Amino acid sequence: MKKYIFVLLIIISNNLAFSQNTLKAIIRNSESKEPLVGATAAIYGTTIGASADADGELELTNIPDGRQVIRFGFVGYEDRWDTLSFPLSQTKPLLILLTPSGEELEEVVVTTTRSSRTIQDIPTRVEAITLEELGEKANMKPGDIRMLLSESTGIQTQQTSATSANANIRIQGLDGRYTQILQDGLPLYAGFSSGLSIMQIPPLNLYQVEIIKGSSSTLYGGGAIAGLVNLITKKPTEEGELSLMANVTSANGLDLSSFFGKRFGKLGVTVFASRNANQAYDPANIGFSAIPKFERYTANPTIHYYPTEHTKLSLGVNASKENRLGGDLRYIDGEKGDFYFEHNKTERLSTQFNFEHRLSENSILWVKNSLSFFDRNIAVPVYNFAGKQSASFSEVAYSLNTKKMDWVLGANLWTDNFSEQSADAVGPRNYHSTIVGFFAQNTFSPVDWFVLESGLRADYVSPSPANKTKGLFILPRISALIEISDRLTSRIGGGMGYKTPTIFTQDAEDVAFRNILPLNLSQTEAETSIGGNADINYNTLIGEDVTFSLNHMFFYTYLNNPLVLMLRPDNLYEFQNANGYVDTKGVETNIKFGYEWAKLFLGYTFTNARQHYNSTVTDMPLTPKHRVNTVLMFEKEDKFRIGLEAYYFSRQQLPGNNWGRDYWINGIMMEKMFENFSLFLNFENIFDTRQSRFGSIYSGSMRTPAFNKIYAPVDGRVINGGIKLNLL
Repeated sequence: MKKYIFVLLIIISNNLAFSQNTLKAIIRNSESKEPLVGATAAIYGTTIGASADADGELELTNIPDGRQVIRFGFVGYEDRWDTLSFPLSQTKPLLILLTPSGEELEEVVVTTTRSSRTIQDIPTRVEAITLEELGEKANMKPGDIRMLLSESTGIQTQQTSATSANANIRIQGLDGRYTQILQDGLPLYAGFSSGLSIMQIPPLNLYQVEIIKGSSSTLYGGGAIAGLVNLITKKPTEEGELSLMANVTSANGLDLSSFFGKRFGKLGVTVFASRNANQAYDPANIGFSAIPKFERYTANPTIHYYPTEHTKLSLGVNASKENRLGGDLRYIDGEKGDFYFEHNKTERLSTQFNFEHRLSENSILWVKNSLSFFDRNIAVPVYNFAGKQSASFSEVAYSLNTKKMDWVLGANLWTDNFSEQSADAVGPRNYHSTIVGFFAQNTFSPVDWFVLESGLRADYVSPSPANKTKGLFILPRISALIEISDRLTSRIGGGMGYKTPTIFTQDAEDVAFRNILPLNLSQTEAETSIGGNADINYNTLIGEDVTFSLNHMFFYTYLNNPLVLMLRPDNLYEFQNANGYVDTKGVETNIKFGYEWAKLFLGYTFTNARQHYNSTVTDMPLTPKHRVNTVLMFEKEDKFRIGLEAYYFSRQQLPGNNWGRDYWINGIMMEKMFENFSLFLNFENIFDTRQSRFGSIYSGSMRTPAFNKIYAPVDGRVINGGIKLNLL
């Protein structure tokens, strides 16, 4: 009997041994046939995986019998999925050729977190709008960056003027003053200059836009409580680029933009120039402009110098000038009389200096500087507000990257000065501020599946607001990335932030700064915050052809001592810290399906933003609780693209315990590509959703109108089309 049992055990053990299979593969570039060192292979639904060696070779072991799906991948290349039946009939290594990816996301390197990691390997949640997506959004709104920001979940571009189309950006329900807008890591749009920022930045010279939602003050100082937007401009290349764009709209608009960039040995140059103009447009025929009459010129020349292969240096100038006139069409047309108007004249000039030197294979030294000058004049009937802002930013930072740990250490200095040019009876609202900051950030990867990023910042603000810290702000931050499997990852993180008080809030801009008392720093505290978010990322293959990805995020921000504008009994306005706090919490969900040249994007945002003032809880005005994004894109690379869009906004809280209506906005975008040019046509808001169709947008007479809060589009259906030329 023992003999039979022994024989049976031998047979079973042999079967078990033969049921565990081995796969050898050589992974190479499909074009150059070079081995891809570090490329990976993984058996779908298991933990079996391996990485390629210096010859591109790898070996998978302990593979069960039967049909198995293997994913071969490498950063910057399209994934390859093979279905094989084991045991294999051949014993030779398989030759796997991977094709360089057309999907920008596979090779996106972000710079906003001050590291050089790919977007998949960063614990901080960063959303990157890449070059291809920027091209799509530029077709829809070539004159400014509103479109590319507003189509992201959790972000709303809120129009703030019924007749001048002024707008600000709101992230996760928080006012625009809590979001920093950077260009190449430099804070060029803050304070007085932030009022029209997103309306005055054309997108044609942008290479990438990186968005961090939630507190980023540890990295970039005060003001990034809600998040930040980093606009990264194009750099010169050896091949060179010469792009031209012309766009016309049914709303009487004309946009002309050009970009040139090329590297000539150790020197390189980029030049961006644009002219954006519009005639006054009144689709509702109510006598007021929904789109104002404006003309804007922008220029951004930059010289790049590469003295050695380890050193980069650039110096650029960004200049723009705009004349924007909205209001009664009779006044805009030059008719004499007592008519309502809003007249904005702005001039912006800034410099950007960047120096980067690689000290060793693992360490880099950065030096940055910007100088900004902003001049703005706001005129409404019988009142004029004018001022000049000058600001500077300087930074020195050092990074050290090792196998398991990265460090970034730095210090920076901000100065900000505002001088009012036409002070009224309340006196000049001048201010000056100096901030000295030090920061440290560590990224630690103890194991392959876990990355921890922690940071600490200390800012000293002078003159200091009236708070217990006397101008000193300590801001910690921590984020973690957990790779549960090669298909499932999670991020969790949070941090603290602050915002020093200024008079430049949206409430102040709504009244054109009229009758607002100067800020009293001895009685006003800084706004402080704490918040965080957590997300789940999952991607897989449905069948053999359909790709699927899901990102679901939870967010929360607590804002203490919010600065509010109060109307006093003497009809003067005064800034005070509210007796209470603001909190905003919610979820963002993004789903993406891909099949051959079709992609479907689905997004949902739930935002519960509430004001807790004087023991009373109210919803944050002008913040939809529910928002749905849907985009269906058909695209063949270098051939054509067709996009169908639909966006839903739930009703919003308005002043006086009133509510706005919910609404949909729908659009169609088309582009046909040729060898050196493309033609595009865009139907924005095709069903003509307008707030003026829901009711009057003002009360009183046309000479002294009181405009309602704007919660829906006022410009309605707009059709635009044009041509893009690529001459290099």
